[in-house]
Amino acid sequence: MTVAASAPRCVGGVEAYSVGVRLYELEVGGELSDDAAPAFEGMRLERRDGTTILVGHIRDQAALQGVLTRISDLGLTLLSAKSIDAAKSIDA
Repeated sequence: MTVAASAPRCVGGVEAYSVGVRLYELEVGGELSDDAAPAFEGMRLERRDGTTILVGHIRDQAALQGVLTRISDLGLTLLSAKSIDAAKSIDA
């Protein structure tokens, strides 16, 4: 899989690459109500068979970590997380 990346930058003595905004699909246990939507601003909630799929663009790894922390802080169980952009590039 090839990921387009910008020039490396040094973070804590380690080279890091920025991959930019990506579309993510995060699946959590339970069907969240619309009242939970503000906690995941900018993401679409889809309910499927006892789970909720959060779909949205996330700007970088720090923002992704923030969403994952929010899921944990709300006591939700993360069932899966995937970058839809990456899945499409693998299929191509």
